[in-house]
Amino acid sequence: MNTVKLNDFEIGKDKLTILAGPCATESREISFETASKLKEICKKLDINFVFKTSFDKANRSSLESYRGLGMEKGLEILSEIKKELQVPVVTDIHEPYQAEITAKVADIIQIPAFLCRQTDLLVAAAKTGKIVNIKKGQFLSPYQMKSIAKKVADSGNNKILITDRGTTFGYNNLVVDMRGVQIIQEELHYPYVFDATHSVQIPGGHGGSSSGDRKFVPLLAKSAVAAGAKALFFEVHPNPDKALCDGDNMLPVDECENIFKICNDIFKLVQK
Repeated sequence: MNTVKLNDFEIGKDKLTILAGPCATESREISFETASKLKEICKKLDINFVFKTSFDKANRSSLESYRGLGMEKGLEILSEIKKELQVPVVTDIHEPYQAEITAKVADIIQIPAFLCRQTDLLVAAAKTGKIVNIKKGQFLSPYQMKSIAKKVADSGNNKILITDRGTTFGYNNLVVDMRGVQIIQEELHYPYVFDATHSVQIPGGHGGSSSGDRKFVPLLAKSAVAAGAKALFFEVHPNPDKALCDGDNMLPVDECENIFKICNDIFKLVQK
């Protein structure tokens, strides 16, 4: 399996990597509070940390759903966090023109699950030379990610991560098949990132917006690491019940240390 170099660590090697932060950028204060606490936790546990937040969540359930602060303000906040806290950052793009602009700040460019087959978006992200984190669409099998990752690789960029949130099963439900960990890492040869919080999302669960059940996040995160996942993705907020989007499936930042510790202990055991 390939590893992906980021700053002074390698994703997919001998340490667990965690990508975590709020669903969408709500404010500078919330972003900095979350990033600071997560950095402290990951440093204490000796875990690789990448801060995540989205300047725009374009694939919302309705026009009334909160989307973020927009690209200019969102990237400004990410840039400040990257510089002041000395942590790498990841954010997603929705249109090809955003790739080059976002690459000036982001260490990892993320392709949203619903857009993972969009060729122009993948090629634009690849050509920035940044790490490209492709989120597997919930409508695809792990095997189908091979041709999608190939679009990035054939564009001259082999710094690829594959993030899995599970697969749609019936209506409004996601089911995680842990065989995907082995398939993606052994057959596609890319580090597998498990999206522990979106995996418990229920699309359209509130009618005009998604719902979710965060109580299952620790269970699925531990299961993914036990199956061999090299990285975990969590959406985290100081107060998820007050969050402007995806609150039902986000973790409270104050509960992260215990969950991260258990996952890290499992990771070390599996590595042995």
